[in-house]
Amino acid sequence: MMKKDFRMWLDTPERYGSVSRLLHWTMAYLLIWQFIVILTWRLFGDTQWVRTVTSLGPGHGTVGLLVIVLVVIRAIWWTINRNRRPVQSTTVTGRAAVVVHASFYLLMFSIPVLALLRTYGSGKGWEPWVASTGVEIPWMVALGDLLHGVLAWFLSILIGGHVVMALVHRFVWKDSTLRRMTSSLGKRPATDTGPAGNSVL
Repeated sequence: MMKKDFRMWLDTPERYGSVSRLLHWTMAYLLIWQFIVILTWRLFGDTQWVRTVTSLGPGHGTVGLLVIVLVVIRAIWWTINRNRRPVQSTTVTGRAAVVVHASFYLLMFSIPVLALLRTYGSGKGWEPWVASTGVEIPWMVALGDLLHGVLAWFLSILIGGHVVMALVHRFVWKDSTLRRMTSSLGKRPATDTGPAGNSVL
């Protein structure tokens, strides 16, 4: 029984295990919350109800730090499970999924790193994570100002496309791609019937 329970944590060629699912959906929550907070502030400004609502979840900087940590953990977990995971499709859609997922990892790591770089460059710091030096480093601030926001909106577009494609897999192509990340771990996803084959979610 213990051996069977342990296998549920690992990925298999048929589905993603408990750890991959936990990492995936935790990061999904954090990123969606991040963009909800940003859009709420942009649309309604600095009002009391906006402050109240956005205080219900983790702060902007905290989310960024958590995402960096989770990206590193996810990369390590992918390395451990790389030979167990569902096989990647060699179709155009499958190859596009590889590019999109690589872009996800790159953006999820680089966007908060740019924010931390800008914070350090400002000299003001962010206790306890970024030391306050009292010395401004203009190129760090400029680089963060130039890329942080632009890349964040690009990431939001990828997230939107990711959600749309997951729904296409489920309701149009009717393959098992989405079920590999959502179905019961005790069940084997149904055989793919759609044109996309085994593209990774």
